[in-house]
This record gives sequence, C-alpha cells and structure tokens, in this order.
Amino acid sequence: MTAQTYLAYDYPLLSAFWTMLVFFLWIMWFVLLFRIVFDIFRDDTMSGWGKAGWLVFCIVLPFVGVFVYVVARGKDMGRREASQARRQQQAFDDYVRQTARGGSSSVDELSRLSEIRARGDITDEEFRKAKDLVLSGSTASDSPASATSPSGR
Repeated sequence: MTAQTYLAYDYPLLSAFWTMLVFFLWIMWFVLLFRIVFDIFRDDTMSGWGKAGWLVFCIVLPFVGVFVYVVARGKDMGRREASQARRQQQAFDDYVRQTARGGSSSVDELSRLSEIRARGDITDEEFRKAKDLVLSGSTASDSPASATSPSGR
C-alpha cells in the first residue's frame, strides 16, 4: 500500500474529518432527495403519470433519477419554491393585517358603545347588555346592540 492510503489512518484528526465529510454528504443527499420528492408532488403543471414516473425513477435509480431531475427541472424547482415562499409570506402578511385591524380592545368597544348611547341610538338596557358582552370577552359585533347602531341600520 502507498503512503496516501495510510494518511487518513495515521492521523486520527484527518480520519475524523473524512468521517464528518462523508456523514455531511450523506445528510445532504437525503435532503436533496426529499426536496425533489416534495417538488414532484408540489408541481401542479405535471400530470399524475408524470409524477408517478419521476417518483419511480427517483426511487429505483436514486442517484441517476435525482441528478436527471435536477438537470431537467431544477430551474422550475427553484421557481416553485420561491412562489410558495411568496404565497406563505403573503398569507402571513394578510393574517397580521387582519389581526391588527380587527383586534380592538374592550376599552375601544366600551367607548364606542358609550358614544352610541350618548347619541341616543341605543337604550340604556341595550348598552348594559352590550357592555356585559364586551366585558365577558365577546365582541360588540356579536351583540344585538350592534344591529341597532347607525352602521347596522
């Protein structure tokens, strides 16, 4: 055997480096394989038979199937990933806007009810019922008083 063959075993640190490198590449291989399988199922433009064919190709011949998939559909794979990230960000932004806009505090609800009662649009009894609903945790829009408010007429 040559000196190069024994190099990794003569130095334990170098042996640990090679072991970690192989382990890292092994993990990266599985990450790539799973991303491709998820991309196959995520693609809406591909037919069911096309998805089944790519899946069988990636399972039967995993190295060849994955590399051919990356070469043939890698650019579209990145576009689908970016599109999904944009959709998720848009959904999150919409949720935050909706929560920030619709989340009025009970103090705001009580002051609005007080203004409506001061204008004479609701009676004292309706105000008391609506106030009880607000203080119990329900919103004023669930109460019957909101149906008699000017916006509800």
